Amino acid sequence: MTHYDLVIIGTGSGNTILDDRFEGWRVAIVEEGAYGGTCLNRGCIPSKMYVVPATIAHDAADEGPRLGLRTSYDGADWRAMRDRVFGRIDPLARQGHEYRVGQSHVDAIDGRARFTGARALVVSREGETDLELTADHVLIAVGSRPVVPDVPGLDAVPYETSDTVMRLDALPARIGVVGGGYVGSEFANVFASLGTQVVQVDSAPRLIDNHDREVADHFTELAGRRWDLRLDAGLEKVERTDSGSITMHLGDGSRAEVDVLLLAVGRTPNADLLDLDGSGSGVEVDDAGRVVVDEHQRTTADGVWALGDVSSPQPLKHVANQDARVVQHNLLNPDGLRVSDHRFVPSAVFASPQVAAVGLTEEQAREQGLDLAVGRSHYADTAHGWAMETDDRCHFAKVLADRATGRLVGAHLIGPQASVLVQPLIQAMSFDQPVVGLARGMYWIHPALSEVVETALLALEEELVGEKP
Repeated sequence: MTHYDLVIIGTGSGNTILDDRFEGWRVAIVEEGAYGGTCLNRGCIPSKMYVVPATIAHDAADEGPRLGLRTSYDGADWRAMRDRVFGRIDPLARQGHEYRVGQSHVDAIDGRARFTGARALVVSREGETDLELTADHVLIAVGSRPVVPDVPGLDAVPYETSDTVMRLDALPARIGVVGGGYVGSEFANVFASLGTQVVQVDSAPRLIDNHDREVADHFTELAGRRWDLRLDAGLEKVERTDSGSITMHLGDGSRAEVDVLLLAVGRTPNADLLDLDGSGSGVEVDDAGRVVVDEHQRTTADGVWALGDVSSPQPLKHVANQDARVVQHNLLNPDGLRVSDHRFVPSAVFASPQVAAVGLTEEQAREQGLDLAVGRSHYADTAHGWAMETDDRCHFAKVLADRATGRLVGAHLIGPQASVLVQPLIQAMSFDQPVVGLARGMYWIHPALSEVVETALLALEEELVGEKP
């Protein structure tokens, strides 16, 4: 049995805490897969590397001709795209592993860890004997994995998840996407842009249903113009046909025949893989399967910490990175603990169009009884948006303020570069800046797309004070 100052389980955001300040610590870092976690290997980064060419394809086919350009889209070399993506991703994962192996104070252990007691672990290694470890501190950073729903017939047909679909050998002619959240919608957009016939299925009445209702409705409308949406209709059964295709039987009685089936119905924390229950670990898990943490990222067991998807209800890389910074500080400064600030967590959907959000939706704000002021600006109301000839009803910014405080409580955008345009609104909420004066208190470059945010804030200020600013 080997004792460490710190054992880290998982090499996503957990790997980022180890800098030169830990050189005096004896550390073990345990990983059963590729270094870098979901974001690098199976999530944010490779998926956006597909979004980039998909956006070019979409713009060439749909935007160029509308603007008087003789552009078109003639198809994708999927294998070249795939090899470009993972020809860059896979070496990064290997380099991350090699870097840790080369550090004298770090033991990089390949295998699956599980708890056997209080800060006690055993690591199962393929083809080798198990390792027993103990530590003063243990960091649980094992992330999450795609949910595979219990659907009749699924055990008899091949299917993909976000973990596997990006490594397909060929671009499918037809794909069924099950799930209407951001993962399903982003992949539906990628495949539709590249020329695949897409059928997207969800039991909700609209896509990205957790977003502001107005934004979600417009996003759903635009998606429905580009691919086959089957909403209010969950997947009831699947079966393999004689030709090798897959028949999807839907809750509304309809069917769809596809060549590839993508399951994108959500993610589940990997806490259940650690044998936390019954091992004497002292680490509690909530009803959703997440490791319970306090505001300092401490679990219910002394000396055990957790971060990211395994403990957060918001499975986002920027949340995991923020958690990691807090854990890093708190490990190094036990007498001056920092608190994780999860008040204003932004999110984005990288599709065509993009969607970005922070704070409360209008529905949530009204349910909380806030005296709400709402400001809107359509892209087409600004010079740059007018030049782009964006959809004058479906692309807009929407900002929400509490009349009692004069502060922003939410912001929602749908349209080009929404994930970038939302940033000054995140800043205003994070630093408690009042709405009045926020637009006129600084320059906004003209004619940049950021004027969409400026004009939305001006409309909101007028709503608050009753006169034009």
